[in-house]
Amino acid sequence: MAQKVLFVCLGNICRSPAAEGILRHLLHQNGQAEEILCDSAGTGDYHVGELPDRRMRQAAQRRGIGLEGRARQVTLQDFHDFDLLLAMDEQNYYHLLGLDRSGKYHAKVQLVCEFCRRYPDREVPDPYYGGEAGFEYVLDLLTDACEGLLNHLRVRQNSPQSESA
Repeated sequence: MAQKVLFVCLGNICRSPAAEGILRHLLHQNGQAEEILCDSAGTGDYHVGELPDRRMRQAAQRRGIGLEGRARQVTLQDFHDFDLLLAMDEQNYYHLLGLDRSGKYHAKVQLVCEFCRRYPDREVPDPYYGGEAGFEYVLDLLTDACEGLLNHLRVRQNSPQSESA
């Protein structure tokens, strides 16, 4: 059964769709597109139905990464449907924990930067109000995080615990 990952930021138009696009790109490159399913959502409803930010789409396209989908808001059903909910920053992280009032799914919620191997950042900065360099940096940071995430998911998938679950 495919593992399911949800990337979460504030508006679901910059960081989380970029992470989703990067992970899909890496999965296609490695022939693993069917093994891991991913999506993205926002904690806010500001941009529901909109395409990813034009500047982020352009920056990703220069790297051969397509950003698809339309912004949506995270729902309680997402906690049930996804194996991991990866927040871009601490504000998103705590918002997700607050939605899961029972605490039943808290173990599924993590910061995406926990999977970085080269960058020391704890949070993915929001490039929305910055310039082109901010979008490029976010793509670099998320590429690092997504590579580390893929490694983590492979190890988890191949562990004896996952076979008995």
